[in-house]
Amino acid sequence: MDQDVRDYIDGIPAEHRPLFDRLHRLILEAHPEAAIGISYTMPTYTVGARRLHVGAWKHGVSLYGWQRGRDAGFTTRHPALISGKATIRLRPDDAASLPDDELRDLARAALDA
Repeated sequence: MDQDVRDYIDGIPAEHRPLFDRLHRLILEAHPEAAIGISYTMPTYTVGARRLHVGAWKHGVSLYGWQRGRDAGFTTRHPALISGKATIRLRPDDAASLPDDELRDLARAALDA
């Protein structure tokens, strides 16, 4: 992980850091080979040509950048978490009710070649 990514993570507000850390861990469990860099001013996980962007915001954490249909059914099961095109907006309370397997499957599907 490069310094820009570390700086971004270190700057995440304390109330959202546990959620970001959880997503980071689950993405790397799904794809340990993922390269992590900064793109669109946020950490971006890359496997081959696939990318998944994870940004911390006032509300919590958002995931961006997967192709339609590459979310393991997550958006069908949780339509209230969709915000805009290919954006999943997770507030800490929302994420607390989601099992790790579901988030890991989302990351796996988004980054599978």
